[in-house]
Parts: sequence; C-alpha cells; structure tokens
Amino acid sequence: MSPAHTEVTAQPADLDPCGHEDHPDCGIRDVLDRIGDKWSVLVIVELAGGPRRFRELQRAIDGISQRMLTLTVRRLERDGLVHRTVYPTVPAQVDYRLTETGASLTHLVKALADWSLTHRAVIAEARHQYDQTHPDHDIR
Repeated sequence: MSPAHTEVTAQPADLDPCGHEDHPDCGIRDVLDRIGDKWSVLVIVELAGGPRRFRELQRAIDGISQRMLTLTVRRLERDGLVHRTVYPTVPAQVDYRLTETGASLTHLVKALADWSLTHRAVIAEARHQYDQTHPDHDIR
C-alpha cells in the first residue's frame, strides 16, 4: 500500500500528466485513487444528502473506524471535495459538507452505488461459482 493511502501528505501534489508516452494515465491516478476509494465513495454518498457531523457520518457508514473516517474526510477536504466547518461552541461542533466540486461528483458516485446495489447478487453468485471451480485460489 502506498503512503498516500495511509496518511495525509503535506507536500503539494502534481496532477499534471508525467509526460511519459507509456504512462498516459499517470495524470489522473491520484484523483481516481481518492474518489475510487471505498470510504471516500461512501462519505460522498452520505454527504450528498446534506451536511453531517462526524458522528453522524460514522454511524451512517457501517464498518468505518474513527481513524479511517478522520483520514478520509481530511483527504477529501485536502482535495477540495469536502468543506469542514468548526463552530465555536463548547464542546466544538464540526460539520462536513460537499464543496461545489464534491457535489459535482454525486451523480457519478450515486450511479456507481446504484449499480453496485443492482448487481451485488449477480457478483456474489459469480464469486461463488469461481470459488467452486478454483478451490485453491487466494483471491479475495
């Protein structure tokens, strides 16, 4: 796993294509890594319904740890997809909402989520069939 997947980096990201003829996609890998990450997709889907507080997001996204949610929203904030607002209360209240750029992703992410729900039974059956015909595989 690359460091970009485990920590929020402070160095500026270069999203320009690298210029190598044999790497035509390297200019978009970083962005696709972020928006294709399962937790990012789920956070974007949840925030498409409007602003949420941290605990609301955590309760809505089954299986996400506090640390992973923190990393995910920080990464999305760094990428300009999520806006974090801290309210001067005691204790401090924080909410997250999609930016205009983040909101422009929602139709794509929702389509992907809908597709996943529609096809999950077919995919589960295909996996079962594969596992039956390849009992020694270690693919998960």
